[in-house]
Amino acid sequence: MRMSRILAKVGNDEPALATTLHLTDPSIFELVALMGFDAIWMDMEHHSYSLETASMLMRAARVGAGCDIVARPGKGEFMRAARMLEAGATGIMYPRCQSAQEARELVRWTKFAPRGQRGFDGASADMPYRSAPLNDYLRHANEQTFVLIQMEEPAAIEQAEAVAAVPGVDMIMLGPADFCVLSGIPGEFDHASVDAAIAKIAQAAKNTGKHWAATCGSVEMARRMVELGARLIFHGTDILMVKSGLERIRDSFARDLGFTFRNTLPSGASYLEKPR
Repeated sequence: MRMSRILAKVGNDEPALATTLHLTDPSIFELVALMGFDAIWMDMEHHSYSLETASMLMRAARVGAGCDIVARPGKGEFMRAARMLEAGATGIMYPRCQSAQEARELVRWTKFAPRGQRGFDGASADMPYRSAPLNDYLRHANEQTFVLIQMEEPAAIEQAEAVAAVPGVDMIMLGPADFCVLSGIPGEFDHASVDAAIAKIAQAAKNTGKHWAATCGSVEMARRMVELGARLIFHGTDILMVKSGLERIRDSFARDLGFTFRNTLPSGASYLEKPR
């Protein structure tokens, strides 16, 4: 049974850093783990690979060095969240939460009794494979996995403190991209309403003694979030890192050697380069 690197750091009031991987090559997960990142955000709300593929990617991260996996199911996918934990996820990021009642339902599915009603199997990677005493496993699983609630609708932000106060909820965070879209300000991540929502998240966490997380598009933004109290930072996405590297090659060869390229990507800044 593994210890959570994120929980160890935030428990010592240290910031933890996660990056997002969408590509499904296990070697990338292993590489990120070997490089010492605290966690990988595995987004299965918006991406279509299976739990079987996800479990193999999680295994690669464990082989690499054992960094945490923060797995995001879709809204209402409580059973899938439990299966993500069985496959080896350390944390569940739950999207589009609207109320404390919904947060309690997630806790019910992801924590063993007496904290919740998660079903026991033990034959998967998280125990691992029936190799630990049952009572030790149940206690360890409750202590070393975490629930991160993401609020994305303007009305949900008003419920931030009630959500954070739910026993079994470890962290909360804003989902800035959907918040902007649903607020009628798509792409305006520097809008005053975004800053206000972040402030409400931070205050709700402080008032309830919980931690909060933030997506950050730059080092400067990460510094500001850490100064505000965020202890889990999500930064970077593999597909954009690849795209950025290819753009540097293309642009330097075009500029310095006169090579030509038939670029069919839309021009201009991409919204994907902003926090999500």
